[in-house]
Amino acid sequence: MTQVPKKPVAAALVLEDGSVFEGELLGHQPENGIASGEVVFNTAMTGYQEVITDPSYAGQIITFTTAHVGNYGVNGFDNESSRPHARGVIMRDMARRRSNWRSENDLDAMLRMHKLPAIGGIDTRRLTRLLRDRGSLQGAFGTASESELLTAASIEKGTSGTDLVSSVTTKKPYEYGSGKLRVVAFDFGIKTTILRCLAEFATVTVVPASTTATQIQAMSVDGVFLSNGPGDPKMVLGAPDNIRQIVESGIATFGICLGHQLLSLAYGGGTFKLPFGHHGGNHPVRRIASGTVEITSQNHNYCVDPDSLSGVADITHINLNDNTNEGMRIRNARAFSVQYHPEAGPGPHDSRYLFAEFIALMMEGK
Repeated sequence: MTQVPKKPVAAALVLEDGSVFEGELLGHQPENGIASGEVVFNTAMTGYQEVITDPSYAGQIITFTTAHVGNYGVNGFDNESSRPHARGVIMRDMARRRSNWRSENDLDAMLRMHKLPAIGGIDTRRLTRLLRDRGSLQGAFGTASESELLTAASIEKGTSGTDLVSSVTTKKPYEYGSGKLRVVAFDFGIKTTILRCLAEFATVTVVPASTTATQIQAMSVDGVFLSNGPGDPKMVLGAPDNIRQIVESGIATFGICLGHQLLSLAYGGGTFKLPFGHHGGNHPVRRIASGTVEITSQNHNYCVDPDSLSGVADITHINLNDNTNEGMRIRNARAFSVQYHPEAGPGPHDSRYLFAEFIALMMEGK
């Protein structure tokens, strides 16, 4: 029996500056006809399921710059968390058919299952150019009137000055994997692919973001991993003090993304918000020690000020798009971090060597 396509439901996207985009509603019908959040764009060509389920997008609406989304469906293995934490999804076109041997369902069904609103038919090229020119903007989309959507976008708080980590971190510790080394991973919004990478060599104890240094030191651990996560690093209160105590106790420490920013704050560094962030699986980064260029997976809106770490840390990686800090190593300490995602879910595997460096650092302690 031929499936009758659903009749499109007209919807609109309105940004806080008054820009209006017409489209059609996809996924879940938002409550009161409105979904709002900070609008950002992601330049990855594939990996839409991993992007949507990345906890680092809490508080944000994801715009996919690639024209077609959903063409290879979705499956249970590729989820990066138990549910999406984003506020919504914006796209040009959602594929009407899925075709892949791993596919278990279609994207629209996944969005509806997780009650995640989406809007399609949007001129994402125009939207991306606007965000590049003006920076990340608050926005709202849905079936409400344009004036109601503008009001919702105008009162949206965004990610600055907001604690988003508490909404995504685990409520209680749990173990993952059964490797020989023992690693404690702070869950600031950790992804499943990161845990899979760590589990290749370690038994991982995942702990809430509020876990204290005293609690960590009471465990028998070889290393501490500081995960990715959403929002403003300055709002993860208490974490920098705990991280500094852990590093100064001599435990090997490796941070990525938000973990990189929190390690910087732990040593008196500063952070600032980027105009439109780095989101995608194709960002070039130079490894200063070798001059090698890595193509990296990135998802962050904040950055570490390299000048604030003068005399405290050595910068190890530089973003070739905007020359921002992408990595550092704390002087006279067994701690290093990068701003990007070496687990690359999705993205290239150029940076997987960083896990080997973490292993070497832990073995030094033995």
